[in-house]
Amino acid sequence: MTFTPDTFYALIAAVLFAGFVAVTLLGAIVAVAARSLVRNVTGLALSFLGLAGLYYFLHSPFLALMQILIYVGAICVTIMFAMMLAELHEETRSWFMTILTGVGSFVAACAFAIPLILLVRRSSWMPAPAAQVNIGSIEDLGRALLTRYGFAFELISVVLLLAILGALAVARSGRKPNS
Repeated sequence: MTFTPDTFYALIAAVLFAGFVAVTLLGAIVAVAARSLVRNVTGLALSFLGLAGLYYFLHSPFLALMQILIYVGAICVTIMFAMMLAELHEETRSWFMTILTGVGSFVAACAFAIPLILLVRRSSWMPAPAAQVNIGSIEDLGRALLTRYGFAFELISVVLLLAILGALAVARSGRKPNS
């Protein structure tokens, strides 16, 4: 097999895509499996960075930048800030409860995933041709966000506000008054 520039670029693209997927999955595993809250949030941030890389790979640099600014820069930093303000006490659980929680989580995930997989397999997917709506300038994006996608834009801002308020509530409830 000879390497032409097209096959070389396709190989590079496949390696980049696999790398971004690996970073996303590794971050998700660390976010779920780590025992320290700091490591959990670090894994979450790593997963968000991998997702931003996937957005950039899919030719959406604006979404990639917003993923980094909003989720890594705002949400993860706010959670870290709330953890630093709160005095968290580690609770000790028996190994039986840990195993029971893990098995219960796996059963619940399977109960959700199996019907979803069956539904996806039975659905008929009509491939739609991609159509360019606009040239993708910042002006077009701003106009679309404030007209056609206005409700979604406001809903995202409410979700971000709730995340920040939740982090502040955790931080406030963790402090005990000095007496």
